[in-house]
Amino acid sequence: MSKLTHLDEDGRATMVDVSHKEENKRRAVASAVVTMHLETLALIESNGISKGDVLNTARIAGIQAAKRCDELIPLCHSLPLDSVQLSFDRDESLPGLRVVAEAVVTAKTGVEMEALTAASVAALTIYDMCKAVDKNIIIGPLQLEKKEGGRSGTWERER
Repeated sequence: MSKLTHLDEDGRATMVDVSHKEENKRRAVASAVVTMHLETLALIESNGISKGDVLNTARIAGIQAAKRCDELIPLCHSLPLDSVQLSFDRDESLPGLRVVAEAVVTAKTGVEMEALTAASVAALTIYDMCKAVDKNIIIGPLQLEKKEGGRSGTWERER
């Protein structure tokens, strides 16, 4: 395992200097699982949640969160995102939804935190909009699925 990059030689928190790096296209995919009762899932799909369209609201929340990641996560670089996409896949085996967030940027540093933030805030939005009808909603795991670009190249989660 390599050393922690957000600490200086005296152990103080510091922002990583990426000024020497080349810009290149970077992509990250993250996912979050939202487990709920089947009846709640049916209400989401039929647009029967009283707060409104759950998945479109969660999509907007995830995109906004990715765009503001540097304001939420200390020492995170501000990135000019090229794209943030979210999808919501029904999974009856949970039962619930798999939230998948993809972030793309052309920059000097990776976009993993933006993808993870998008997936987590989208999942939290689903929880917030559905908590009145289902107190048993569970969020997790939240995880990075894949990253591409940069010096370390491509990494993909082992299945």
